[in-house]
Formats: sequence, C-alpha cells, structure tokens
Amino acid sequence: MNPYTFPDNLLNELLGDDSPYGDATTWGLGIGDAPGRLVFRARHAQVACCTEEAVRMGALRGLCCEEPPVRSGTPVEAGHLLLTLYGRAADLHTVWKPAQTLMEYAAGIASAAAELVAAGRRGNPEIAVACTRKQVPGAKAMSVKAILAGGAVPHRLGLSETLLVFAEHRAFLGDEPPAATVRRLRRCWPERMVVVEVAGPEEAMRWVEAGADVIQLEKCTPEVVAQVVELARPYPAKIAAAGGVNASNAEAYARAGAHVLVSSAPYNAKPRDVAVTLEPVG
Repeated sequence: MNPYTFPDNLLNELLGDDSPYGDATTWGLGIGDAPGRLVFRARHAQVACCTEEAVRMGALRGLCCEEPPVRSGTPVEAGHLLLTLYGRAADLHTVWKPAQTLMEYAAGIASAAAELVAAGRRGNPEIAVACTRKQVPGAKAMSVKAILAGGAVPHRLGLSETLLVFAEHRAFLGDEPPAATVRRLRRCWPERMVVVEVAGPEEAMRWVEAGADVIQLEKCTPEVVAQVVELARPYPAKIAAAGGVNASNAEAYARAGAHVLVSSAPYNAKPRDVAVTLEPVG
C-alpha cells in the first residue's frame, strides 16, 4: 500500500535541515567521491512506512535504488531488507540519517495503527478505525501516510474538511433546538455528514432524533456505548467511540457495537528501529 508520497519540496527541506552546508566530516576526510552502498533493514518487526520517500531522497541527491523498496504498509520481520541505495559517499551520508529517522517514526505510527485496527477487528471485523488530527505539529504528512499504511483512516484532515459539532460550538447557539442546528448545517453543506460529539446517552439521543449522521461519544465506557447503540438502533445514525481508545480496549468498544473507533493513540508510538549499513563498493 502506498497512499501517496511526499512532494520534493518537503523532502528537500528534510535533507537541507540536516546538512544545510554539506557534510563537514565527509568533506574534511576527502572521501566524498568514493562509491558506496547504503542498506536499510528492519531491526524489529514492523509495518514499513515511508520507504518511497527514502528512495526519492536518494534520487534527489543522485543516488540510485536498483530494486524496488518494500512498499509502505507491508508487515516485515526483524532483519528484512527495506531498500538499498548506491552512489557517492558524500550523498550517501547526506541521505542516511534523514531517511532512517523518517522511516523509523513512520513505521512506529503505522505499526501502532495496525495493532489498533487488529484489536478492534477482533471485536467486530467490520469496525473502522479513524485517527484524529492530533499529530505532532509539522508532521501531518508523515502521520497521515503512516496511519493509512497501518489500515486506519483519518478522522479529520482539518477544520475545512468535515462538520463536527462540539459542545464548544453549541455554547454559542443559545436555545436553538438540535433539529434546527442540523437543518442549518445541511442547508450550508448539503453533501457533508453532520457529526456531533456528546458526553452521554441522553444528549446522544437528542441529536440522534434531530437527524445527526454520526454521534461521537467522548470518553464514554463500552457499557455506555452499548446502551447508545441499542437506543439508536431504529435510526440511521452511526455511533463513534472517542477519547481514550487504544489497543488495550479497542476490542471492547467494537464488541459494544460502535461503528467507528476514534483515536490519537498511534501518534504516541515509539519509533520502530531501522538498521543501517553504509559501506564502500568496488
């Protein structure tokens, strides 16, 4: 699976951040023109991610990759070859750390997302896992690619994309009935689903009856989720469980009947190590 690749300007920014004026050590040693090979392997089991970006980083610095890399989204075992780059030692050293670090952080998120999806699907094989926009600032491109590689989907890419009515929005609406709020949003954005976040069953049913498309239960137990699912059964609304959902409780929320699990947990995952060998050839 390769949902998308980063644009060159972002990859050049990552490369330039690490060596804005070249590699002082390689230049000082006078080894820059020596031919070499840069080999990346999974040090631990992981879901590979951003291997395509590593290859493109190499291409931007004149390196070649003779064999296609392992594709993002591929589960691999420890020791598995991810990709190999060939070229000048100066360029290999320039690409080494930015590519390795990007793959490690992305693989951590992708692997955690895959574990969360697997846990949820033990409770319901049809469950969807959606990851919030609570990424590390500046890391959205990597984070979204990684959760997609792990089998999850974005919950919201940003405020411009979806309609999600929080209590913080409703505080400005005064006594407007829920049905009137739903109608207002449908008039303005007729092609978009109306999602409403609530804190309990009574509030949930007010918005279910008002015609909301999705009810997002924030920090509710699986037991509360099951109660709302049962109460809302005659209506078309979907029920999403959010707030504190992780791999340890995803199965319980899925068994409770939630249609969607909303989580930011994968973004807190530890990087999955990628082993690197850089050596001369020829």
